[in-house]
Amino acid sequence: MKFTASSADLLEHLQNISRVINSKNTLPILDHFLFKIQGDKLEMTASDLETTIVTSMPIADVEGEGSICVMANRLLSTLKEFADQPLTFDINLDNLRMELITETGHYDFTGESADQFPELPVLEGDINTVIFPAKDLQFNLDNVAFAASTDDSRPQMAGIGFDISTEMTTVVATDSHKMVRIRNKNLKGQNNAMFILPRKPTGLMRNILAKEDMDVEVRFDRSHIHFQMSKYTLVCRQVEGKYPAYNSVIPTNNEFKLIVKRDSFIRTLRRVAVYSNADNNLVKLDINEGLITVSAQDVDYSISAEEKFVCQYDGQPMTIGFKSPYLLEILNNLKTDEVEIDLQDPQRAALLFPFNSDDSETRELLMLIMPIMI
Repeated sequence: MKFTASSADLLEHLQNISRVINSKNTLPILDHFLFKIQGDKLEMTASDLETTIVTSMPIADVEGEGSICVMANRLLSTLKEFADQPLTFDINLDNLRMELITETGHYDFTGESADQFPELPVLEGDINTVIFPAKDLQFNLDNVAFAASTDDSRPQMAGIGFDISTEMTTVVATDSHKMVRIRNKNLKGQNNAMFILPRKPTGLMRNILAKEDMDVEVRFDRSHIHFQMSKYTLVCRQVEGKYPAYNSVIPTNNEFKLIVKRDSFIRTLRRVAVYSNADNNLVKLDINEGLITVSAQDVDYSISAEEKFVCQYDGQPMTIGFKSPYLLEILNNLKTDEVEIDLQDPQRAALLFPFNSDDSETRELLMLIMPIMI
């Protein structure tokens, strides 16, 4: 079995799928790529059992067909040091010996039998299908991923919830301190269904989608999710169980509206937060008509900071406290020049929205943060 491929193209595809490989695997075969040659196409697969990524690229001068497993780290380390050039792979499937031939030399190594590599999961039973434009799916994942929990003891909250209906698709993430919900009114399913995308494939999808501009077909059954893109296929096991009842924690009567300049507010918070207590990172907002006083203190070290900030506000004077890293995370992920913050009282969650967003008619982005006691 023999073929020739561009070193740069091969490296790009392998680097994208290699991100699924764990640094330590219980099965040695998971340290490998699966190469499968059919016609003039090379199909490459990487897996950690829970998530599998498949990609393919055209190859030339093909002789024979078949499959073999190649040590991932060894091949990637070799390819990284090449300038773009044609590489020829000469593979003996009988003894699994491989020779990589370049313009100036050759490299000999041994592969592993393709029979050891795990098979791609197959969807079964009732299968739901929804089509997402790649840029919409990327927007959803990029804007909610930071809010997902990092506590693996709560797996449902460590994932991204996709709540699909015949009217819209809602994407949500929360760690109980903050939450992001995106409603996509132009993305609809054929029926009502829901799945939870785990943290790792979320990161993998975000990386791949940055280079996609076509529709993504999303198919899922009761246990797996299948993402079909133009050059990549990702299949992962979905998080079992039900996603938390996210709508029930969103206040419906936050009548006081605060509008701030996002960049200036972020810089103010960063300066003041340096003086907050390291245990609670509390920043206090004293909100009045036209003016916010942002303050923090650490009585243990006898340090404090206070800064006034111009705003638009049409509610009752209020003093409310937030954990500064959470508030800054949310503000950093709202991309508009101004941010609207809806409040009711110091004990209720605050709702944050992009102010005057261009796509507000088709896509609704809501971020929620819980206050902390002052």
